[in-house]
Amino acid sequence: MKTQILGIDLGTTNCALASVQADDGSVETVGIPQITAPRTVGQPSGLPSALYLPSRNEFSAGDFALPWSDRDALPVAGEYARSHGPNVAEQLIHSAKSWLCNPNVHPDEAILPWQSTAVEEKLSPLSVSSAYLAHIKAAYEHSQGPSDAVAAETQAVITVPASFDEAARRATQQAAEKAGFGSNTLFLEEPLAAVYAWIDNEASNWREQLSPGQLLFVCDIGGGTSDFSLIAVDERDGDLALERIAVGNHILLGGDNLDLALAYVLRSQIEAAGQVIDEWQFRSLIQAARVAKEALFSKDALTSVPVAVPSRGSSLMAGTISTELARETLQAVAVDGFFADVEATDHPETAVGSGLQELGLPYEADPVVSKHIAAFLTQARASLMANAELCKRLDPTGERFAAPFLSPDGILFNGGVFHASVLRERVVSMLSRWAGRPVKALAGGNLDAAVARGAAVYGRMHVSGDGMRIRAGAAHSMYIGIASSIPAIPGFKPPVQALCLVPQGMEEGSETVLDKELGLVTGRSVTFQVFSSAERPQDVVGQLIPDADKMLETSQPLEMIMPEVEGIVSGAAIPVKLHARLNETGTMELWMQHTRSDNRFKIDFNVRLD
Repeated sequence: MKTQILGIDLGTTNCALASVQADDGSVETVGIPQITAPRTVGQPSGLPSALYLPSRNEFSAGDFALPWSDRDALPVAGEYARSHGPNVAEQLIHSAKSWLCNPNVHPDEAILPWQSTAVEEKLSPLSVSSAYLAHIKAAYEHSQGPSDAVAAETQAVITVPASFDEAARRATQQAAEKAGFGSNTLFLEEPLAAVYAWIDNEASNWREQLSPGQLLFVCDIGGGTSDFSLIAVDERDGDLALERIAVGNHILLGGDNLDLALAYVLRSQIEAAGQVIDEWQFRSLIQAARVAKEALFSKDALTSVPVAVPSRGSSLMAGTISTELARETLQAVAVDGFFADVEATDHPETAVGSGLQELGLPYEADPVVSKHIAAFLTQARASLMANAELCKRLDPTGERFAAPFLSPDGILFNGGVFHASVLRERVVSMLSRWAGRPVKALAGGNLDAAVARGAAVYGRMHVSGDGMRIRAGAAHSMYIGIASSIPAIPGFKPPVQALCLVPQGMEEGSETVLDKELGLVTGRSVTFQVFSSAERPQDVVGQLIPDADKMLETSQPLEMIMPEVEGIVSGAAIPVKLHARLNETGTMELWMQHTRSDNRFKIDFNVRLD
């Protein structure tokens, strides 16, 4: 039997599914059946990343039955959760994907809906992500036939942000396993998936649009996040090759922020007209602002779009509260606000720190996307300058690195925000002005489905062995914490050092052995502190970084019980040497070899997803 190949975009605000057709190998976007209203099943092209937890007796039995089950699918995922949930906000879960990489929260901790007191049982970010994946899996299997047969011959590729740290990537793998996806499941960075989709869409013509020595900027802005990557174009054996050389931070800034800003402007207009709306109506206003925004962006002839929200009167004749979104307002907020035409030296402003803060999602203090692009290109240059070999290969004349930022030659847009041509034009114009030369925008396909389609393309390549693979290596350098061996001092906590295990860019199949002996505690529960950095490409395997808490990003610690070693007192440290290998699936295999016996201890870290 032929393998079913699926590409899944597990998005912050929307999920998408694509599959490879068995007859001709083409990639098609697949609709996902879901509840669109009580007792109503629709099949939109995507699955909104929203989960609604109905209260007891809120709905009747059978209101949320799906075709593949004779029981209500609870919690409710998808379109109805997104449309109905804002009316009962304390029972709605959204942005679960961003919670996966929140360093203050364990991905398996039941905290969602965040700060809600209205639900009986909360869910963890990992469980919510797993619920979306399980829904997509069940929907696809229902369309294909018996689930056991499909599961046995399915190759799934699930995407994640390039900016995800190691803990978030491990959590995504665990969510996939919990949803029933097999151990052969592959994981792919979203910007790379967008590039694979573009290559597949362009067929052989893509080589005519890029040249050796050029840089491609992948600008992926969806509803909730912004994700940036730089791809270098190289030549190997007479053919073009691509290599991902830089990734940005996880930026909680996207189309949802724009909709919220427009809603605040519209509320001011309503209040200026002598009317007042409450929080329930304001949530409806956010959705109405999104619809009006999309209408204005898609139809140049429109000068304004009416916006209405329901009143709170009990009478059917209570009517609505109305205003309008003018094109001038949209231009001021979206184009000149979020995508302001700034200078390359203008970087995001940092919020003045307050002594006390809510432990919520770390939203960006500066909403100007243009500044975040400038900061990424500046940081990419600073990081790559530490890699002399790569600098020489990318810029043999030294002209590109003479500027304080890296100027790309081409840009590939992805994400729903860029349905608006005026926003694409603003970014291209700004990058061209910074570079002092034209920056070419590559023609993309379906901005909402490109990531899922690219994941399916990658799955097809993996199964067939054919196709051009983008070299990526580890997106971040990775380190393991080492406790300092110094005398105890009252009131002083010894600093934690970090040992570099995986340098940024380390390729699959690479293996290293560290000569330094370390002490491994056995016979009890231990914690391994993991650190990472996307800004230290100069670090090499075995390098010790002092004051790791200050110099590096901290991930969730790994806790495990180390087995006892015969003849060694429980809790004592034994001398070990570290053996690290980055395998073909992007997982680092870390072996700790006891230097006085044949005992070996293995720990798996997920450090890179294709």
